[in-house]
Amino acid sequence: MKNLYFTILFLSTSVIIAQGPNTIESANYYISDNPFSSSPSNRIEENGFNFELLKLSVNSDYSEIGSGFFRNKAIVVSSRKLGALAKIDPKTGEAYKDLFCMDVDKNGRLSRPLLFSRILNSKYNEDQLSFSPDQNTVYFTRTIKDNSSEYKLYKAILEEDSHGNWINQELLSINKEGVSIENPFVNNTGDKLYFSANMPDSIGKFDLYVSTINEDGTLGNPENLGDLVNTPFDDKYPSLSKDGKYLYFSSKGHDNIGGFDVFVSKILENEYTEPRNLGRTINSPYNEIAYFLAAKNKGYVSSDRQSKNSRRSYDLYTAVNNEVIQTLEGKTFDLKSRSILPNSLVILKDDEGNEVSRYTTGNDAAFSFNVEPFETYNISVLKDGFINIDYDFTANRGTETTYFKNFELLNITTPSDENLERELRLVADNIFFDSNKSNIRKELHRVLNKIIYILNEHPEMKLAINAHTDYIGDDDFNMTLSEERAASVLNYLVINGISKDRLRSKGYGETQPLIDCGNNCTEEDLQTNRRVDLVIINR
Repeated sequence: MKNLYFTILFLSTSVIIAQGPNTIESANYYISDNPFSSSPSNRIEENGFNFELLKLSVNSDYSEIGSGFFRNKAIVVSSRKLGALAKIDPKTGEAYKDLFCMDVDKNGRLSRPLLFSRILNSKYNEDQLSFSPDQNTVYFTRTIKDNSSEYKLYKAILEEDSHGNWINQELLSINKEGVSIENPFVNNTGDKLYFSANMPDSIGKFDLYVSTINEDGTLGNPENLGDLVNTPFDDKYPSLSKDGKYLYFSSKGHDNIGGFDVFVSKILENEYTEPRNLGRTINSPYNEIAYFLAAKNKGYVSSDRQSKNSRRSYDLYTAVNNEVIQTLEGKTFDLKSRSILPNSLVILKDDEGNEVSRYTTGNDAAFSFNVEPFETYNISVLKDGFINIDYDFTANRGTETTYFKNFELLNITTPSDENLERELRLVADNIFFDSNKSNIRKELHRVLNKIIYILNEHPEMKLAINAHTDYIGDDDFNMTLSEERAASVLNYLVINGISKDRLRSKGYGETQPLIDCGNNCTEEDLQTNRRVDLVIINR
């Protein structure tokens, strides 16, 4: 029986299908799986954010740092002096910090700052605080007597029917001697508290942590957010988006412009995506800290970029993010006849499988969706009489963009070797590995599950998994890498019920290039040679 195969091409961090000359596929931009495949400079410049900053009139000659909202009042931490006898912190050269509040009118303007609470404010430094969703519990920080830079975490309860009488102040059990706990932030469901701390297990001086808020109000053991978020440098000031899907924080590490920059990471089932710098429209060579949202695209940030004194005092800014508009467009076709397919159902889902939008194609078989920069989606295409398609798509650019992706559906007929080859090609249109790695990413599971479905539908089919690399790197390393990638795909299929007797895997390193370009390879040549072949054998 003649062996049939299709080819998966590896990019530096992604893979695309090598499609035949009759394949209907157009693209305004190549869709890479990795939004960080370009240089650090480009990752900062074209990052999907476009902020406008406005310095607020409430700023003084001393530091103002935002800290959230309480009953339509904006809360700030400030070291503005209150009276001629204000006590000065010798470590900052400013007065000890207190909590202030400002009324917010319907246009978002802030009133003159007033002391927030004579109960929570003390003769020591107070810093940021955060409230439970019902705003009846506050988590706040205060320095110890002998060290004005070591903060401890407290909790207090709002007395019922009072106007700001905080009672039952409690030093929480997660505090440790010599550890400073700072920047608390409660999530929107009230069951997790994020904060920064210099715990003994910190990767850097300060790391980001999260503790579960138990039903009785106690906190669970702090969990370090891990080395994808935390760096060997300071990582502080966590906050979350209104829907709880995005973690914002300030860091001196990662791809950094200077000082503290603001970053964002998406939260996926308690995992965090690689942080993305919010860019030069909000960050500067100075320090940007304490970014938090008031609405989807409007928030506040504090920066010392315009400080006129040696203390590097912070000022409060509004930060409005002008949305970067992106669309995904395409058409649906019959794979065999090349004719358009009206009345196809195209469903857009987020990376957690939640439906975002759906579109039924009209007479022109066209569809269109709005997408957000650097978000990952799954697209399902369905039509009666045709095999469904699932396709993973990443909006991999940070500027205003239209992506084009056409879908070819295979008519349900008695399977032939040619149809099976095409069907496998369709479902494997988005396989990728991280650069120099062989572990299977979570996004690959849907693709491999479709291959498992096809193998289960055709139990007589056997499959060879052959991996290849380009010329870059050591020969032995490339051979090992290709073998490990092929083995990873095989192991996933076996774990999910495919008999190992039906599979074989082999790595060929750089020994079988599709383009024999030697030392004169273009990037396109290298991309073509980085691939995996799936070969149908012994049918």
